[in-house]
Amino acid sequence: MNESTAPAPIPENATPSDARPLSERVGAPETVDEIQHPDVATWRPATRADLDEMVALVDSCDRVDHPTWLTPREDVEEIFELSHIDPELHTRLGFAADGELVAMAGILVHPSQDKQVYVYCTGMVHPRWRRRGIGTQVLRWEYETAQTELARTDARLPGAIFLHAYEHDAEARALGARRGMPEERWFTTMLRDLSDPIPEVPLDAGSPALRIETFGPQWRDATRVARNDAFRDHWGSLETPPERWERFVSGSQFRDDLSRVVVDGGRVVAMALATVNEDDWEVQGYTSAYVALIGVVRDYRGRRLAPAVITALLTAARDAGLEKVNLDVDTESPTGANSLYGRLGFEATDREVAMVARF
Repeated sequence: MNESTAPAPIPENATPSDARPLSERVGAPETVDEIQHPDVATWRPATRADLDEMVALVDSCDRVDHPTWLTPREDVEEIFELSHIDPELHTRLGFAADGELVAMAGILVHPSQDKQVYVYCTGMVHPRWRRRGIGTQVLRWEYETAQTELARTDARLPGAIFLHAYEHDAEARALGARRGMPEERWFTTMLRDLSDPIPEVPLDAGSPALRIETFGPQWRDATRVARNDAFRDHWGSLETPPERWERFVSGSQFRDDLSRVVVDGGRVVAMALATVNEDDWEVQGYTSAYVALIGVVRDYRGRRLAPAVITALLTAARDAGLEKVNLDVDTESPTGANSLYGRLGFEATDREVAMVARF
C-alpha cells in the first residue's frame, strides 16, 4: 500500500464497518521489498552479536531525540529474548561501506491479540546520517512488514500500526504524516522535585482493610492482574502477559524498594512502580527515579488511592536520597491523571505524540 491509498483513521475502540477478517482488510503487500539506499551498503537482520553496536546506535539517537533519558541496554537486548519477537523477520540493520551501523528498522508485535492487534515501529537513523532519505526507507519497510503481521490475523478485530515521536522532532512527525499515520494522542513528561514538601495523603478511612505495602515477590502476579484491570479502558493499552511482566519486574532497572502497592486483603487494588536508570543521571544532571506504572483498579477508583500510593513512592524516593521523580501521562487520560499529578507538584517538561494507522 502506498501513502496515497492509506486508510482513513478508525477510532480506537470502534468495530470496523467492514466485517471482513483483519487479514483481508489490511491490504498488505504480497512481498516486502528489502530496504535500499545508496548511502547504506548492507541491510540484514539483527543478531545477538550486533548487540553492542545496536546499544551504541540507540545511545547516539537518544542523546539527540530525548536528551534527558537513555534507553537501558536490557531494553535493546529484549529483541533477542522475548518469544513474540523474531529478529529474522522483525529487524533490519543498515551498515555503511566501512561497517558502521547507521540505521535500524524494527517492529514490535504486541503479544496480546484478543481484542486488538497492535504493531509498533521502532526504527532509528544515526543523527549524522539523517536528512538523506534513509528514515523514509526504514519506515516504509517497517510499515509494510507491520501490515504483513496484521494480515496474519483472521479474526474480525481492529488493527493498528503505531509510530511515536517527540513534539520537537519535526522530521519524524513528517515521516509519519507522509506514511498516512495521523497524530492521534499526546503524552506529557512531568517532573517532580523531591526537595519540595510531599503531602501526606491517607488511605480511605472508610476501608480499614486497605494498606500500603512495599512491592515484593508476593505481589508480582496480583499486581499484573491489577495493572491489566486498571488499564483496560486506557487508550492504546492491551493486557500485559506473564512473560513481559516478569521481564519488567525482574529487570535491573526495577526498584522494589521504591515501588508501592495498595492492598485489600490479598488483592492489589492500586500501584505505583518505579525504575531507576543511573545512566540517565549523567544527561539529566540530577539523580532520579521514573514512575513506570501508576494505576487503580476500576472498582476502587474515586477513593483517592492514586494520590496515596504516589506520595508513598515519592517519600520512598526522597528517603533513598534521590532528587527528582518523573513520569509520562496521557493528556486525555480517562482518570484525569495529568491534573492529579499537577496537584501533587509535577510539572510538564516535554511532549510525545503517537501517530497511528488503523484498520
